[in-house]
Amino acid sequence: MQAREDLLSLDGTGIGILEHSHRGKAFLKVYEQTVALCRELGNIPDDYEVLFLQGGASSQFFMIPMSFLTPETTADYWVTGAWSEKAVEECKRFGIAHTACTGKESNYSQIPTAANYSDKPVYVHYTSNNTIFGTQFRSEPEIPADAFLVCDASSDIFSRPIDVKKHGIIYAGAQKNLGPSGVTLVIIRKDLVERAAKDLPTMLQYRTHAKNESMYNTPPTFGIYIMGQVFQWIKDQGGLAALAKHNEEKAGRLYKYLETSRLFRATASPDSRSQMNVTFVTGNEDLDKKFIAKATQAGLDGLKGHRSVGGMRASIYNAFPTAGVDRLVEVMREFEAATK
Repeated sequence: MQAREDLLSLDGTGIGILEHSHRGKAFLKVYEQTVALCRELGNIPDDYEVLFLQGGASSQFFMIPMSFLTPETTADYWVTGAWSEKAVEECKRFGIAHTACTGKESNYSQIPTAANYSDKPVYVHYTSNNTIFGTQFRSEPEIPADAFLVCDASSDIFSRPIDVKKHGIIYAGAQKNLGPSGVTLVIIRKDLVERAAKDLPTMLQYRTHAKNESMYNTPPTFGIYIMGQVFQWIKDQGGLAALAKHNEEKAGRLYKYLETSRLFRATASPDSRSQMNVTFVTGNEDLDKKFIAKATQAGLDGLKGHRSVGGMRASIYNAFPTAGVDRLVEVMREFEAATK
């Protein structure tokens, strides 16, 4: 409702959010409120910058190694799915990408429990939640003392508390939990902003965006505005701790059914299961297709799993209601009862 009103007249100005100048007082108020809420909810210290960038999280795959590596230096990667694989490939363009561990042998059904780090990694990179394979880190990995930790949190950002102080950089595309596509949130320690390479194109330097409060060029103003609305919604839910409890309970309803079902089974290992993306199969491709068709008829769309895993994937991000999970379980029970 608020967004609909502000599309026509932002804060009573008579001009919609899409029309306001990003340097005008009305939008600057939106920007400042959004940053303040982000810092409050995420418990982000003052020695970290909060940036709103473009190019998606995929641009961070190359922007980070471009900024901090040379051809002779190394970054270590926890390879836990398709997105970390892509990050590794981009890293190789600028330095040495060392795979510290990988879950590939198990088709990424489990987060590895240990890593074999290189001698002197500049940073260690991990993907906190893996949408395709339905796995999620329970906590951030331990890393060598001289390295800084980088997290791609695109699919579980602000779904639970995160210890920002343990990270040098956290980045996330907004489109899963924070807002519309087209905005990438980057939380970066200020000393790293200054340490990053200076011989890069202006728009590819973190310092450019930090010095200009993400407004060196025209930013995605509507996306930032919506993020501010979402941050306020999260605050109204009780903050990240309350949201984490809600997400755990919500996902737990689906996993509980999968544990007892004679037809469906979860594909991710119990110690690695995601609260954002629940992947499951029947073990029979034809049955999977029949179930997806039945679910679609029941109003539960988008359940087809990625081809790497097959089966089904229920994406239950922050805004997905508990009633939706209950309805999915109901439809699954009906299908199971009718299947010999």
